[in-house]
Amino acid sequence: MNEQMKLAEEKMQKTLHVLSGDYAAIRAGRANPGVLDKIVVDYYGVPTPIPQMAAVSVAEARVLVIQPWDASTLKSIEKAIQTSDLGINPTNDGKVIRIMFPQLTEERRREITKDVSKLCEEAKVAIRSIRRDTIDKFKAMKKNAEMTEDDLKSAEKDVQTLTDKYCKEADEMSAKKEKEIMSV
Repeated sequence: MNEQMKLAEEKMQKTLHVLSGDYAAIRAGRANPGVLDKIVVDYYGVPTPIPQMAAVSVAEARVLVIQPWDASTLKSIEKAIQTSDLGINPTNDGKVIRIMFPQLTEERRREITKDVSKLCEEAKVAIRSIRRDTIDKFKAMKKNAEMTEDDLKSAEKDVQTLTDKYCKEADEMSAKKEKEIMSV
């Protein structure tokens, strides 16, 4: 029983970790190196994320500077950023690439906030799915006489407590990201 609870908690933690990564990739008007994590460049035939092939730094509040370790990759990094869903045109001065993040409009902030809420809801659905699967395993254990009815009720209560905890964490992450977006 404890093994099932541990497994459920690990899966719920992974769900929040994925949500955290998704939130890091959402640009909120400030320069955030996390927006480049999912953009890959064809580097000698191997799809490589930009942070693995260049130094990425925040020059000013809304400016990212990308300095590739191999200067010959400047053009391909620039092209990858242009074709990504960032919606920003980088500038290339021959040595580094600069990305200027424009100020977000109120309408765009609301759209991003809706995306944040949607991602949070998807994470909570995944957490509830983990709860359902875990409870099903406990019911199978009860059916096979591996646990008593009281143990099953106790286990279901523990899984629900865990579910509530992780759903609350997802809501807190969402609220924090929404506040960040709306206050920029």
